[in-house]
Parts: sequence; C-alpha cells; structure tokens
Amino acid sequence: MSLLHLNKNLVIIFNNPAKRNALSKALVTEVITALARFRNQKARAVILRALPGAQVWSAGADITEFPQPGEDPLPYYGHIERLIRAIQHFPAPVIAMIEGSVWGGACELALVCDILIGTETASFAITPAKIGVPYNPVGILHFINMVGMALVKEMFFTAQPITARRALAVGLLNHLVPAAELENFTYKMAQGITRNSPLSISVIKEQLRLLGNAMPLSPETFERIQGLREKVYHSKDYLEGQQAFLQKRPPEFIGE
Repeated sequence: MSLLHLNKNLVIIFNNPAKRNALSKALVTEVITALARFRNQKARAVILRALPGAQVWSAGADITEFPQPGEDPLPYYGHIERLIRAIQHFPAPVIAMIEGSVWGGACELALVCDILIGTETASFAITPAKIGVPYNPVGILHFINMVGMALVKEMFFTAQPITARRALAVGLLNHLVPAAELENFTYKMAQGITRNSPLSISVIKEQLRLLGNAMPLSPETFERIQGLREKVYHSKDYLEGQQAFLQKRPPEFIGE
C-alpha cells in the first residue's frame, strides 16, 4: 500500500498486483492505520484505488490466511470486517476508484464506500460459493441494501461477475468513465467535496449509515443465521474449497 496526499484529500493505493491486491491482514492493518491517522488530520475525502491500468482492483480476502474448519472465516472482529467498519465510520466521504475486477470481500469493501467510480474494465463478483465459505449476515445486508434481493441472489449463487455497464444500471457504480479520464474525474470530484462543509457532510454520512441500518434482526433470526453459517465452516466443502484454491484446481464439492 502507498499513500498520496492531494490538498486536503488522501489517496490510498493498492500496489501489490502480484497478489492481486488481496486483502491480507498486513495490507488491511496498513489501511486502517492510515484511515485513523487521517481522521485525526481531518481529511476531507479519501480515495481507494489500485495502480493505474490494474487488471484486478482487489481479489478480496487472502485465502491462505483463512482458518481451518471449525472457526468462522469472517468473524465480527476479523480484519476485513474491521476495515469495512472503519470506512463506514470515517467522517469524510470515501470514494472507490475502480479499474479492473473486484472479487469476494473486496466487492463488499467497494460497496460500503460512499461513491463508486469505475471504467469499462471494472467488474464485480461475489465468490464465497466458489470456495465453500459462508458469508456473514452483515455483508449480505450490505449487498441487499445496495443492489436489491434479485441481483444479490444471482451474484451469490452463480459467483459470476457483473460488468461495469450492468453495475452502473443497477446503481452499484455512481459513474462510468473512460479509463483515460478516471483519475482526473475522481480527483476533481474529491476536490469539489473539500469545498463543502466537512461538519455537515460528516453528520449527513452518519445519518445515512444509521438509517441504512434501521431494520434490526431479531435475536432468534440472528442465532438461526449463525447456526446456518457454522454448518458451512465445519464442513468438508469448506476445507475442499481452501485446498482446491491453493492447489490451483477446480473444487469437488459434495455438499457435506
């Protein structure tokens, strides 16, 4: 990860293309630390981006860091969940500037950003079913709130990407711009944000977060969901998903 300062704005750059910018514990810790530092310095906007011309914005969680069966791979205090909350609670707008494909947990990370700007090369795929992982309820709600139940079912069940044009049509992307204009367009928007009241923006952002979470789950529903997820991460399929990924072969799931 590297940082770029633009006036009162901060640019966080994913710069590990060899690992497809996977959200490893080390990378996520760096990003959370940067957000905390620039929260104190009152950054007016934050931009998350990959290196120019990236084929993959981020491949999501680093599967080599997943726990063995019997332990939740996406716990509340896990590193990706902590990063998602850091973005949601950051008082200034966070803009996802997207070139290339976005996979798995990185897809949720992009969704919780306040504004998404992408090029034609952008695509979005949520892939837990490809590796036998039970996604967490908070993450699923993020997808439902953004794109609606019908598309959420398609994305989770097929694990296939949606194109940038479809992402724009369903409201996942705010803007779709030519690759040559992406940087200038995004930085210009961030500079425009700096001219507005940071206090007003921070209050409005927090109101939107609270209102978006205004339908709580009942305790019974929550416990039922957790029980369903445990069934998956205790399974043979969960272990097979990890082993197949590491061995670079198609998984052979048996439904147990």
